Amino acid sequence: MELSLLEIWESMGFLSRLVAIGLVAMGVASLFVAIERVLVLGKAAAMSNEFAAKARPLLEDRDFEPLLDLAKGKDYERTPLPRLMAFGLESYFSQRKHVINDDDEAVTPAEMARRELTRRQQQLDSELRRGMGILASTGSTAPFIGLFGTVIGIITAFQGIAAAGGGGLEAVSAGIAEALIVTAVGLVVAIGAVLVFNYLTARFDKFEMHMQHASGELVDFLEGAGRGRKPGK
Repeated sequence: MELSLLEIWESMGFLSRLVAIGLVAMGVASLFVAIERVLVLGKAAAMSNEFAAKARPLLEDRDFEPLLDLAKGKDYERTPLPRLMAFGLESYFSQRKHVINDDDEAVTPAEMARRELTRRQQQLDSELRRGMGILASTGSTAPFIGLFGTVIGIITAFQGIAAAGGGGLEAVSAGIAEALIVTAVGLVVAIGAVLVFNYLTARFDKFEMHMQHASGELVDFLEGAGRGRKPGK
């Protein structure tokens, strides 16, 4: 006796159909998150590289105000690296003005910029990883949801045996097929989610490392500029 997917679906009970629909929904959600995050990360990396090429001459010349204007430009308003640089530079200028007015150098402008960069990078990292929880949850729970479907399928098989009054193949084939298919769907969804999660995590870690290097380099230039500036000027 051969069973098609349509026949198996028609033979499924209410709970089994709910499990199958839930697994397919999790797979679709994971696919959407994966595609959306790949596109976001690719655009962020491209725009950040473009910004870095323009910002490098300004940074080396200590032209921090033009650099801030560049970072806050409309072209980079949603790009992580320029936003991070803008946060650091704004903090630096704000603290430098405070030092000039109050003659208080307990915390240097460069140190305040470093602290602001650290805080803001955590915020930007969280924004970049938005939706990753869906992939992690899918990868960890889909196998167990599939196992739940397996249990339901086995119960259906035993009910078929009881109804037929025997243990022939025809009595149990629908329930066993239902159990195996739901389990397979759960494993496919979980494996796909875990692979994509690991791939994206590696790319995010690499991008965040570049942002850390860029913020550290900015602080180094700010500290150098601060040492070369006389008090009150």
